[in-house]
Amino acid sequence: MPTKRAGASPAPPSITKSLSSGPKTLPPNASVFDIAHYVWQQYLATTSERTMLLDVFMVFLVLVGAIQFAYCVLAGNFPFNAFLSGFSAAVGQFVLTASLRMQTSNGVPKEGTKVAKSKDESGQVGSVSHERAFADYIFGSLILHFFCINFIN
Repeated sequence: MPTKRAGASPAPPSITKSLSSGPKTLPPNASVFDIAHYVWQQYLATTSERTMLLDVFMVFLVLVGAIQFAYCVLAGNFPFNAFLSGFSAAVGQFVLTASLRMQTSNGVPKEGTKVAKSKDESGQVGSVSHERAFADYIFGSLILHFFCINFIN
């Protein structure tokens, strides 16, 4: 008969279990809350602060776009050009920020996945530097807002 150690308690079935050879995994019958909690913990553990800052800004842009759309539906859209300009600025900035996030994330592809690699001017295979990605982001943002301001009329 196995003896129980003092202070040791069996883990509840909804808590993640650990494989002997790898990271923690979820059981096949995990609840939605357990899955969401696991994904959130993995996000916090593996995402850099710079990427989290971009994610927070993207959430802010979604909220701004949703507020503008709700205001247009509830209060009317008399200066329709102003609504289109503001909404397209929020959506366009979201797209540009998502592009910046993709270019600057430090994700390592898993084995067996194919990654498209581009050659730069020197013929070396690699990706765009963080500085170049940020410069492209600023340039695209300036062009986007120039057109949005001019569209208001």
